Amino acid sequence: MSKTSDSLTQLALRKFKKNFWGVLSFWLIVSIGLVSLFAYVIAPDDSQNANQMHLSIHSQRPGFKVQMLYVPSEIVSDQNIFSKLLFGKNNNPNEIPVSQYSVENDTLIYTEYAADGLVGVSKSIGLDVFPKKDYASYIKQKTFIFGTDKYGRDLLSRILIGSRISFSIGFIAVLISLVIGIFMGSIAGYYGGKIDAIIMWIINVTWSIPTLLLVIAITLALGKGFWQVFIAVGLTMWVEVARVVRGQIISAKEMQYVTAARALGFNDYRIITKHILPNIMAPIIVISAANFAAAILIESGLSFLGIGAQPPMASWGAMIKDHYNYIILGKPYLAMIPGLCIMILVMAFMLIGNALRDALDVKS
Repeated sequence: MSKTSDSLTQLALRKFKKNFWGVLSFWLIVSIGLVSLFAYVIAPDDSQNANQMHLSIHSQRPGFKVQMLYVPSEIVSDQNIFSKLLFGKNNNPNEIPVSQYSVENDTLIYTEYAADGLVGVSKSIGLDVFPKKDYASYIKQKTFIFGTDKYGRDLLSRILIGSRISFSIGFIAVLISLVIGIFMGSIAGYYGGKIDAIIMWIINVTWSIPTLLLVIAITLALGKGFWQVFIAVGLTMWVEVARVVRGQIISAKEMQYVTAARALGFNDYRIITKHILPNIMAPIIVISAANFAAAILIESGLSFLGIGAQPPMASWGAMIKDHYNYIILGKPYLAMIPGLCIMILVMAFMLIGNALRDALDVKS
């Protein structure tokens, strides 16, 4: 007869597995995480930041197809596989949308694609630029599953690579907020007195400033950029963690196991880290899941305002900023697709936070 473990961890895990939306959100988050990690492997446009522009095919609808001429690059790249996986290729062939082409006297004559029934410009290129003059292998039909943005870039590739920013900012911002929040909340809750009053004053002052305004101020102080936004968002989210940790430690430090630890002569650091914090992790985990969602929304708002990730870096918020006016121009999908991606990811983190709250609730 097998023995079933009745530890709190096992009980919480079984309760979590029974929550359909929590499990679905968990696997959705894992899937988006894998997509963001291997974005350049999956994306049709694996150039850096998926930044291959084709102005002649800008703002095309999902499913748009066009013949694409790939002109090999003359620059020999020494980029390694690891760099290509993380940052994309830096010497992609030059892509030219064409409507028709022909060959005359070792010269490829092609007509560039032009929208709205217009006739494109005819140009020519020598066949010697293609290996073994095999030009046919470098003319392929390309399908843009999500269409193209206003610069003619593949929207699907931009969405896939843009998931990196939204996903990674959650981890980095929450990590920063946990480090600062747990440290400040632990000191305030455990020692109390003047230390608690000073830390609570800092928390209340920080809390009174609108989050977006504080992030903008920190971003402007640190400068515009990728990592600056991550740090700025993390520095504004620690107050929620600190308040929760402080309240939990105020209650936990009066427990018998803490009194016993003091009687055994353990120092304050060991009591806090080895005895109190492991017993109050449940609410910290729940608020961390909520902070993931909040960090994604804040970053999207900053990118929309032009303070977040800078062009040509792909960001869901920046995509909405670039295309929100297309909503009234009959092409709302350009702004709706990244908007739906933000909504799905934020909702997944909120649902998994609710599932963790229910699973870790010892009263239920």
